Amino acid sequence: MEDTRNLVDEYKGLSNEEVFSRLDEKRNGLEIAIENVSHDFNAGTIVRNANNFNVAKVHIVGRRKYNRRGAMCTDKYLEILYWPSISEFVEDQRKRGREIVAIENNVPECKPLGSKDFKAETTLLFGGESDGLTPEILAEVDDTRFIESFGSTRSVNVGVASGIAMYEWARQNIINV
Repeated sequence: MEDTRNLVDEYKGLSNEEVFSRLDEKRNGLEIAIENVSHDFNAGTIVRNANNFNVAKVHIVGRRKYNRRGAMCTDKYLEILYWPSISEFVEDQRKRGREIVAIENNVPECKPLGSKDFKAETTLLFGGESDGLTPEILAEVDDTRFIESFGSTRSVNVGVASGIAMYEWARQNIINV
């Protein structure tokens, strides 16, 4: 029977558990966190992007539910952790020595993503389309970056933003190493 899953050839025909296990052997130091994402499809898109970049973990802070259809079953190949509170998530990050970098454009102290020198052990944090990240979590981050815009719109969709930010981290930590 033909394997119709959207997998690269080396994973075709393997069980979901075996795909997870083989990806686990090659995970990188990037982690992703989602907080205050109100459109479930955006959270699913971020999870799908996280799988594409083979991140170590995805953290969902606060709300547990998201539209797994947007993830296109890629959530089966990632470790997804749920944190009921910001303080528990931040405590985990600090204990493991991770830098939390918020991708946000509604905060005065934001700096351009293109000027960021990413550490290998980074967690990229994304918020919702209209409300962004909560002030409580922004008070805990190590750095806040925005994605530069060159047209009339000041931002891109958060799912797109996650792909851009993950690529920039990968460019610095995987592609150019």
